[in-house]
Amino acid sequence: MNLDLARWQFAITTVYHFLFVPLTIGLSLLVAGMQTAWVRTSDDRYLRMTKFWGKLLLINFALGVVTGIVQEFQFGMNWSTYSRFVGDIFGAPLAIEGLLAFFLESTFLGLWIFGWDRLPKKLHLACIWMASIGTVLSAYFILAANSWMQHPVGSIVNTARGRAELTDFGAVLTNSTAVGAFAHTITACFVTAGMFVLAISAWHLARGQHTEVFRPSLRIALVTVLIASIGVVITGDLQARLMTQQQPMKMAAAEALYDTTAPASFSLFTIGSLDGSKEVWSVRVPGVLSFMATGSFDGKVEGITQIQQQEAATFGPGDYMPVIPMTYWTFRLMIGFGMLAGLISLIGLWLTRKRATRAVPRWFYRAAFAGLFLPFAANSVGWIFTEVGRQPWAVYGTLRTADGVSPSVSAGMVLTSLIVFTLLYGVLAAVDGVLMTRYAKAGPPPPTPAEPITDEPRPLAVAY
Repeated sequence: MNLDLARWQFAITTVYHFLFVPLTIGLSLLVAGMQTAWVRTSDDRYLRMTKFWGKLLLINFALGVVTGIVQEFQFGMNWSTYSRFVGDIFGAPLAIEGLLAFFLESTFLGLWIFGWDRLPKKLHLACIWMASIGTVLSAYFILAANSWMQHPVGSIVNTARGRAELTDFGAVLTNSTAVGAFAHTITACFVTAGMFVLAISAWHLARGQHTEVFRPSLRIALVTVLIASIGVVITGDLQARLMTQQQPMKMAAAEALYDTTAPASFSLFTIGSLDGSKEVWSVRVPGVLSFMATGSFDGKVEGITQIQQQEAATFGPGDYMPVIPMTYWTFRLMIGFGMLAGLISLIGLWLTRKRATRAVPRWFYRAAFAGLFLPFAANSVGWIFTEVGRQPWAVYGTLRTADGVSPSVSAGMVLTSLIVFTLLYGVLAAVDGVLMTRYAKAGPPPPTPAEPITDEPRPLAVAY
């Protein structure tokens, strides 16, 4: 009971927090690009774009910080045994993330907020770029910590002290799992930010509002989503190979493949038993799972039954299978939502091409706005697949999830905090929704009035 409640609480706080993170990372870089265009061209449209999307970025960033702080409390509250076990490893990347990356992004974002009309243009532009770089670095250090849980490297387990100890920090930072996860996550962040800009731009354009700002915003978003979607596919393919090598059970569970098969097909849709052990009917694409797992359409993919036997022989008796239906469907939903976002961008680029003679149809604007939920859903189910597919391990092959919970925290205490945090996050979701909707509907600031031409001498500007 205690274990299930602790897992539910961590899942809710993590998934909720991760709704804000990809948008902050991707949108900060897009806003930096828009401001760069304004500094280089002095085109007022780019200035209005920068201020409009920047305001939405700040709202999202603020909510992300609040939910991220609450998430970290989980380690000490419900997972003290886990924290004691991984503390020597997690301490380094998370300390660097807090002291360097988060300090970098928050400090320069503050300078950017209050530096309008106070800092020189290029120095002010440098602030948003530094803040954007800080968000990227922050993501890398956190992913490096998480990737160690997926593929422990650069450490040993001190059985006498009952904890993992760091032996090579460089190995932790250059973990192949971290590099793969970072590339996949960053491209997904651009898809998220691009669809966010696309949806809001489409809403305004469908009403004929602020077209001089939202038409270029729409094009920027379409190009961003298409390129990033291709990047997601490429990095996801590379990550699938790593997953097969490092966590073969997760790949087998992603297909509910119980017996080793060569070549292995990929099922687009399956109807079967509730536990995923029996298939009644499915739509399959031959050889695709083999290609995802091995890079060859004829490659052999190990089955759940065989991997269960191997892990029982290696780690001792026990059930080493994750929840098969959840891993199966989250894997497909992640891919499906991502592909739909890429398809919308491809259609949008065709409809808005230079040679197009007709106006963009309203149905596309509706589809683009409805597509706002796609990247957020893909990110959420993707993380659920990543974490659930690793079960029953908290640290793969080293520490089981059941052994990581706090022994002195009762089920009643966990349930109380679960209810409180869920209600709190519900309130924050309502606040975020109201603020985002209000400022998104308000549109960009009005055009900057041109300075009057005068022969009078102008006072010298002093920059501090």
